[in-house]
Amino acid sequence: MITVRNAAAEDAARLLEIYAYYVKNTAITFEYEVPSLAEFKNRMEVTLQRYPYLVIVKDGYIEGYAYAGAFHKRAAYDWSCETTIYLDRNAQKCGLGRRLYEALEKALHGMGILNLYACIGYPVYEDEYLTTNSADFHAHLGYEKIGEFHQCGYKFGRWYNMIWMEKIIGTHNAVQPSVTPYSEQKKSEFPPISP
Repeated sequence: MITVRNAAAEDAARLLEIYAYYVKNTAITFEYEVPSLAEFKNRMEVTLQRYPYLVIVKDGYIEGYAYAGAFHKRAAYDWSCETTIYLDRNAQKCGLGRRLYEALEKALHGMGILNLYACIGYPVYEDEYLTTNSADFHAHLGYEKIGEFHQCGYKFGRWYNMIWMEKIIGTHNAVQPSVTPYSEQKKSEFPPISP
C-alpha cells in the first residue's frame, strides 16, 4: 500500500536518514555536512509555515519526501516556489517519485502557486557522484531547462554545474489572486501523522 501524507516532526529522523546518504555520497546536494536532527527539524518547521512538506509511505515505511520553499523572498515572487524531492536510494525508478511530486504539485496549485522551479546539480561529465538522473526525472514530469551555471559547485574535489528547471502550473492573470499559505488550507487529502 502506498500513501502520500503531510510530514510531521516525528518523521524527521527517517527523512534525515534518507537525506544523509545524498550528502555523504553524492553531489545531488551541494551540502558538505549532514545537518543535526535539531537543524533538520527546524528546516521542516520553517517550510511548513507556508509550504507543503509531504512524505510517501509504502507498506508503512517512509520511502521519500518532497517539499517546496520560497523561490525568492521579495513579495512579487509569491506565485513562484522552489521544489525539492529525495527518495530512499533503494526506492528509485519505481514510480514513487512521480506520485510524490504530483501530490506536491497539486498542493502547490491549490495554494495559487503558478511557477515551479528546481535547482539541480548537473555534471560536466557524469561520474560516481552525479548523473543527469535528476534533470531527466524533472524533464519527464514537464519541467524545462531554463538556465545553467557553470562550475559553480565544488564537492569531492570536482566542479559541478547547476541548472534551473521550470514548470508552469497555472494561469498568469492581469489581476492575480493572492497565494494562500499551505498551513491555512484544508489538508484532508494529506492528513498529518498521528502521535
